[in-house]
Amino acid sequence: MQAPIPVSSPLQTTSTVTDQTAISTQTNNMALVPAPPSETPLFAEVDMCSDSSATTVRATVVQASTVFYDTPATLDKAERLLAEAAGYGSQLVVFPEAFIGGYPRGSSFGAIIGSRTAKGREDFRKYHASAIDVPGPEVDRLAAMAGKYKVYLVMGVIEREGYTLYCTVLFFDSQGHYMGKHRKIMPTAVERIVWGFGDGSTIPVFATPIGKIGAAICWENRMPLLRTAMYGKGIEIYCAPTADSRDTWQATMTHIALEGGCFVLSANQFCRRKDYPPPPEYVFLGAEEDLTPDSVVCAGGSVIISPLGTVLAGPN
Repeated sequence: MQAPIPVSSPLQTTSTVTDQTAISTQTNNMALVPAPPSETPLFAEVDMCSDSSATTVRATVVQASTVFYDTPATLDKAERLLAEAAGYGSQLVVFPEAFIGGYPRGSSFGAIIGSRTAKGREDFRKYHASAIDVPGPEVDRLAAMAGKYKVYLVMGVIEREGYTLYCTVLFFDSQGHYMGKHRKIMPTAVERIVWGFGDGSTIPVFATPIGKIGAAICWENRMPLLRTAMYGKGIEIYCAPTADSRDTWQATMTHIALEGGCFVLSANQFCRRKDYPPPPEYVFLGAEEDLTPDSVVCAGGSVIISPLGTVLAGPN
């Protein structure tokens, strides 16, 4: 079966980018073949296999920035991007880590060992207010979006439970039902100041008509036993929302695809300094003086990789 893959003209809306590809649950015999001439953006065709019973799925990874400290506006933006992906026929859409609630890049929350600044406390108050309850009204809205556009939705959020925040991925089916969540088990470095720790109770792999779907977030993808647990559950579509845009991240994603024999879909935000509130409301500690509004503070790198380690889309 053949699946269209844009290789040179990513879909763009204002400052956002979505990379489109198609994935198949079959893993044998993949070869590039040319696409027919068209006035639409340039596509390539991927001959996934010759098995007529193979299931072919079109998937989208979204590379876009949060509207920081404004969760309602971020939800509106998510719906616009979801509608755009659905317009391309996508059945699965994966958003970046902490898309709802925001990734607090560059922020220290005024914390040093033994004390907190007044501004740091206020920064955390605003960040806490931007997080969402699970379940809650924002979850209901995301479920309604998934049902409206008939897509499986994997969404990175900041989850609020009491005064504790978690970096979480939510899963929704194409009928508009919330399926469950995965909480990041091990926040990385200074993330531990503001995010709680997940545990083994939220490492789901969901069996769906388009394949077995699960997720691991950013650097917890470097935890071998977590990956092994997901492989043991038969994961086929491995979602990896992240905040890491470095070249070395691509090697991690390729290794997981090969190691797990699964498709890997990694979504990261693309952010400029102006996508965050201006100083002094929000300060990139140690870097603010070197940044302009157009400075790139997260370069994206979203990618889709086949079980054979072949890059199907991106890295953008």
